[in-house]
Amino acid sequence: MKIRLLKDGYKKDELLYVAFQAGEVVDEDFFLDEYVEIKNAPDFPIYMGKGSEAQKKQDFLEAFRVMEESYVQLDRDIHFSEKFWHSLFVTVKRDYIVTHYPQVMESYREFTNIVLKTFDWENYVYKCILAVEYVSDAQELSFSKEKYSELIVENLDIFNYIIKYAIFRNGDFLVKILTIIHELGVSEILKAKITDRPDLGKDERYGRRVIFELNKAYPVLMSPLLDNEALQEEFLKALSNYYDVSTIESNKVAL
Repeated sequence: MKIRLLKDGYKKDELLYVAFQAGEVVDEDFFLDEYVEIKNAPDFPIYMGKGSEAQKKQDFLEAFRVMEESYVQLDRDIHFSEKFWHSLFVTVKRDYIVTHYPQVMESYREFTNIVLKTFDWENYVYKCILAVEYVSDAQELSFSKEKYSELIVENLDIFNYIIKYAIFRNGDFLVKILTIIHELGVSEILKAKITDRPDLGKDERYGRRVIFELNKAYPVLMSPLLDNEALQEEFLKALSNYYDVSTIESNKVAL
């Protein structure tokens, strides 16, 4: 299957949206004379910004599965290419997107937010690729890959903050943090708002502040290189700046 790549500047071309609405993104003016060739392009959820928590979890896990089985097998310069994904979406995936995300037909804003969203840590496809790669690249897993996929979805807020910081973007660190969260049973605490600290922002969460503290301590504290036990100690120390950690007991769950 050949995916013809869009020309530079396509993200500001509203005529591309008009053509997408009409199902006619075929004009030569939209494309380069360049292609990416792939074996297949299975459907998968590309946007999890709306819906129930149960539906979002289901969509993320389905996207993880498809990514692992298909897209991450492509060369890295392809599956991390914004232009590749956007070209795929407006051509091959047009009918799937219109069916599952009909709001893209209602406004150019929805179209750019779902179909042409910048390929960074806020993009759901980008998140899914990183999640799959990080778990696959981790040197040691305490649980199954499937369990870590679930832990990522259940702790998406802290996952987002981890991938924002370049020093934390590696599978081993992510897996260690998820293991610690699971063993301490602090997922709900980390997602909760900090309400008694007027010196902080309006929407501060305990988990975000933990990652903030670990990042602030780097490179004096090389947290990405710590073993699980040492990292757990530093994790609790960071959390103790905002939460009474004496109430937390390590409760390891056998899976």
